[in-house]
Amino acid sequence: MDFTIPENLRLMADTVRRFVKQDLDPISRQVEDEDHIPEEIVEKMRELGLFGLSIPEEFGGLGLGTLGECLVYEEMSKTNACFRTRIGTNNGIGSQGIVLDGTPQQKDAYLPRLASGEWVACFALTEPEAGSDAANVQTTAELKGGEWVLNGRKHFITNGDVADMACVFCLTDKQKRAKGGITAFVVEKTDPGYFVGTIERKMGMRGSHTCELIFDNCRIPADRVIGGDKMIGMGFKTAMKTLDKGRLTMGASALGSAQKLLDLSVDYAKQRVQFGKPIAQFQAIQFKLAEMATNIYAARQMLYHAAALRDSKGSSIIKEASMVKLFCTEMANRVADEAVQIFGGMGYMKDFPVERYYRDLRLTRIYEGTSEIQKVVIARELLRG
Repeated sequence: MDFTIPENLRLMADTVRRFVKQDLDPISRQVEDEDHIPEEIVEKMRELGLFGLSIPEEFGGLGLGTLGECLVYEEMSKTNACFRTRIGTNNGIGSQGIVLDGTPQQKDAYLPRLASGEWVACFALTEPEAGSDAANVQTTAELKGGEWVLNGRKHFITNGDVADMACVFCLTDKQKRAKGGITAFVVEKTDPGYFVGTIERKMGMRGSHTCELIFDNCRIPADRVIGGDKMIGMGFKTAMKTLDKGRLTMGASALGSAQKLLDLSVDYAKQRVQFGKPIAQFQAIQFKLAEMATNIYAARQMLYHAAALRDSKGSSIIKEASMVKLFCTEMANRVADEAVQIFGGMGYMKDFPVERYYRDLRLTRIYEGTSEIQKVVIARELLRG
């Protein structure tokens, strides 16, 4: 199997690598301390087309495909994770419902603005009673007088505070629920009854905000059902298709962070002297580095293969996507733990970036489907036949 990266994707990855080194890395500590990405950095992301990586070219995006998007995220995750998260919802779960199932009118209205970064999208599925049990949404939508009226509360919504629009999943038939009773809507921040609630205080991912979205008799036009009337009740399928690709890009993000941690650990091991010699000369450290590198190599092959498979098949790869999400995120967390151990006491200090990676990576095993849910999906697909 040919794993050669196409020239256009290699050049894009090189461009992002330079952007990370020249613009993002120097302010990573500042963003961590201030919990805010400077607007001039967001503008540079717009200029590079990073908000429209996955959006088709006909709507102003780069149309990179899954492999290309994964390569970009791998590079962007070699710095503070919040930078990738800022563009992630526009390229992934925030826009893909419209890309995959939206009407022509919805695509024309929203995708160009998302691709340019003029607008930011978010994905509103999770609720206090609907986490891993995503079908248990309680937020309702009722058709009244030619408008949909939404009531309920979503939480843990990434980019919810900066989003201009949200892809919102609501219960439209309490009897059918996930089997024809959940509908996906586009809701704009200016719609009456739409409110941003609590901004959560998190262990990590500073610079990327996670919040509540509240819908209090929120009224939206009847044509805001993603996909139109024929898709009423089909929103759960839209959500699952959207998450399918997100699991690959999450794997890419974990991979990039793991690679950066390995690079930092190798450099530190060569410089740190104990007992009269660099710790890189001790077999205990060498074995840690060897295991980290081997796991990263395995994860990269798995990710690239699954991404290329999705691009070539043009369809969902449910089992493979869950395998990537499971393996890459669990692997990256093990790598982070070993990196802290190699750095020793310094690895526990905020003066060194390994401490931030350790905290930020812990979330990757939870959001966009926990590791346990990935195992459920993998087993289900294996037993289906």
